[in-house]
Amino acid sequence: MSTTTIRLPNDLKSRVAEAAKRAGTTAHGFILEAIAEKTAQDEKRADFEAEAEGRYARIIASGETIPWADMRNYLKAKIDGKSISAPKSRKLAR
Repeated sequence: MSTTTIRLPNDLKSRVAEAAKRAGTTAHGFILEAIAEKTAQDEKRADFEAEAEGRYARIIASGETIPWADMRNYLKAKIDGKSISAPKSRKLAR
């Protein structure tokens, strides 16, 4: 473990202390949890963006996609418990 110093404005330091008290933890623990949550959130966003970029690249490479109306109808049917075939991809109209 290493040490990092962060300087907090007095008003934020007071707010953190109060929030930590409400949460039943120390200011140090509260700050660590906040940093861990923010880091996890950023990692999830990065994963999401990478997945989206990969999917978009596959669409561009194949030139195929599923029209949203077809996918929406498929998903609605699945939610309703109906047995339905997955929609087929088609070449993009250019």
